[in-house]
Amino acid sequence: MMTEDVLPADTADGTGHGPPVPPGRTDDRARRAGRADLIAAACGVLLVTAAVLVGHAVQSRDGSLRAQWPPLLASWDPHAGPGTLAALITAAGVVAYGPRLAARLPWRGLPAAAWAASTAWVFSLASIDGWHRGVEKRLTTKHEYLRVIDRFEDIPATLHDFTNHIVIGEPGNWPAHVAGHPPGATLTFVWLDRVGLGGGAWAAVFCVVVGSSAAAAALVTVRALAGERLARRAAPFLVLAPAAVWAGVSADGYFTAVAAWSVALFALAATRRVGRPAVAALGGGLLFGWTCYLSYGLGLMAAVLLAVSLLARTARPVPVFLLGALVVPVAFTLAGFNWWTAYHLLVERYYQGAGGIRPYGYWVWANLACAVLAAGLAAVAGLRRSLVAAPGAVRDLR
Repeated sequence: MMTEDVLPADTADGTGHGPPVPPGRTDDRARRAGRADLIAAACGVLLVTAAVLVGHAVQSRDGSLRAQWPPLLASWDPHAGPGTLAALITAAGVVAYGPRLAARLPWRGLPAAAWAASTAWVFSLASIDGWHRGVEKRLTTKHEYLRVIDRFEDIPATLHDFTNHIVIGEPGNWPAHVAGHPPGATLTFVWLDRVGLGGGAWAAVFCVVVGSSAAAAALVTVRALAGERLARRAAPFLVLAPAAVWAGVSADGYFTAVAAWSVALFALAATRRVGRPAVAALGGGLLFGWTCYLSYGLGLMAAVLLAVSLLARTARPVPVFLLGALVVPVAFTLAGFNWWTAYHLLVERYYQGAGGIRPYGYWVWANLACAVLAAGLAAVAGLRRSLVAAPGAVRDLR
């Protein structure tokens, strides 16, 4: 595990593990690591390029990808708008001053600053299409959650009946995003409506503000597991992460933040870098349970939580975490919603639509290109360093 005291380039293997190298060789190690990072980033570019070229060839041949700009479900439409200037100023400011501020700000203020900067970045990108089209309207289309708010007048009854409307062909089948997620996603917007924050504008603001806090959560996690120095160096990259395009505006950013804070609280509990580790573990468990009822796929965050436990070399907070994680599933189950039944019905619905046409042989690797686009090339370079460091980290765990 990397610490605050030793930089990756200052160790024999260039990853933060092993004995320190002589001072005269530090620069050489740093140059090697930098070249390797560039090679990793180039591989990411090649993967995305291949996905674009192959995808366009397949789509032009038979249209089976059901994506006009593969590997993304998007269209090519370069343009400027009301948010363009703000986006350029935000990006330039983070690039020019972000590293310096991240190094000098008191730690207590850094996560909040990263959150604020990330919020500004996401809002500016979304506003390029204007407030109405780029922000307010995004969660009110025919596929989105706000279209079914009125059907949740009786929440317990709707939850009990939820699975009966997932498959296409059933009376009153849910819109794509409602059917494609557990009901926790839709309930979020139902509750916002109940407290007077209804409509597309409030829903969008909620998703952007909450979603942008994922940057702060990631900083907390990195500091707990790998030290404050690395967390500070990561801050500007987290603020300008390309995933901002998906966070502004969609519920995906909100889902990401809930999952990220679950991991952050568990990391604080595991490393005991918080006054009350049991409370942090319980809170992390509650958020993880809620995460699983926002998106079926985010249950895979359990693998990330396992990695946190391994890096912290402890399972002490796991029982309390699991206790918290059971609360949400038990509540939904008692209300009549069956997660596993809904998941299998969703698979059926997927193959009723585009999933029954899209070639698996393309998407099984092109989805990795999508991940590169969302995470950015800095994340690809970071992954390279993690893979190189893995053997040493495993040795340290023994």
